[in-house]
Amino acid sequence: MDERIKIDLAHNWHPFTQMEQLNETPPLLIERAEGVKLYASDGKVYYDTVASWWCNIHGHCRKEISDAISKQAAALDHILFAAITHDPAVSLSKKLCGIAPNGLSRVFYSDNGSCSVEIALKMSAQYWQNIGQTQKRRFICFDRGYHGDTIGAMSVGGIDLYTAHFKHLMFDSIRIPTPYCYRCPMRLEKKTCGCACIEYLEKALDKHAAELAAVIMEPMLLGAGGMIIYPAEYIKRARELTTAHNVHLIFDEVTTGFGRTAKMFAADHANVSPDLMCLSKGLTGGTLPLAATLVTEAIFDAFAGPAGGTETFYHGHTFTANPIACAAANANLALFETENTLANAAYLQARLTEDFESYKTHPLVGDVRVIGCCAALELVKDKTTKEPLSAADMAKIGFYKRGFDHGIILRPVANVVYLFLPLVTVEPDLQEMLNLFRQLMNTVC
Repeated sequence: MDERIKIDLAHNWHPFTQMEQLNETPPLLIERAEGVKLYASDGKVYYDTVASWWCNIHGHCRKEISDAISKQAAALDHILFAAITHDPAVSLSKKLCGIAPNGLSRVFYSDNGSCSVEIALKMSAQYWQNIGQTQKRRFICFDRGYHGDTIGAMSVGGIDLYTAHFKHLMFDSIRIPTPYCYRCPMRLEKKTCGCACIEYLEKALDKHAAELAAVIMEPMLLGAGGMIIYPAEYIKRARELTTAHNVHLIFDEVTTGFGRTAKMFAADHANVSPDLMCLSKGLTGGTLPLAATLVTEAIFDAFAGPAGGTETFYHGHTFTANPIACAAANANLALFETENTLANAAYLQARLTEDFESYKTHPLVGDVRVIGCCAALELVKDKTTKEPLSAADMAKIGFYKRGFDHGIILRPVANVVYLFLPLVTVEPDLQEMLNLFRQLMNTVC
């Protein structure tokens, strides 16, 4: 065993990983990356088919982004952002507000997706206190939603696997059924349902509006919940309902933002604007940690007051708006303009849809879902009853290790196996990824 792996196993604690398993299957040691490929210490080459946890946009080690990072590091590495500013943040905020859904005009920076959500929750809750409606402090969320691993983010999540040990720390939220078309909570058919499951949100708003601060959702694609894709019509009607009930709408676009759904933001599919929007992952093209919470001017104005007053938003992070990370984000957004990234995302969606269509006849595949760069297969024991493939079955199949054997990186969520590709992916790499994935699925069958 490589000495570096021994040191890793002796000292590192990997996220979302049962460490005992790594004694049998040691972690993959990646030494360098280029484009959509990862180069391991054993000499093997792997395709980054999960975009390094859904954050890589333009491929690894892009010179344009690396040069921006290097140049900024030599000029200004870091400075506190409390009443001090710098060019990279000024430029980035202008760009973000220029491409964001209409009305989002203010940017609050942080370090990661969980923090961006935590900030949105706190902003919404304090907004209502600041304007004198102190009873509005609760949140509606989805029962299969995931918004991060901080206490507030877990409190508006719905996946017990991630939250069960921390229930005593979490605040109570109102959970409604997820618009999960394959397992419709109303047992209707997607083609004819008319988005009927919006009824759950409507009833919750009717009942709780007086005490609600906000509704939070992952628009159109629930990632950790199982790559669940639902219609744009749902978020359009959610916007109408929250506006009518005087409740904030928070879009968690940490996963969906920056072209992942073949639009810059998932909100663009329905041409709607939330009151608050959370961003991270692809913000720097997958190079450095950075997050942003965008809000409307109306929310921002409610925090205006005298120095030291209670209206102030008392929240911040040491590395808020780090100049190097902001420079990386600026370079990342510049590539969207020069490389027709969104056009390639639409191309990926078409190709993935075409290729994955054939899996509908696979004996283990219950549902096929594609949006943008994401293509997912929900695996079942019985296609008629839709009984999911169990955790034990998934472990027995061992997609993670088998993926390595086939030169691709897979991280299934529950009984869903998926590809989540960098937007820079083009032929012939795309075809090779699809071929390798098909070989794996054939061996599973």
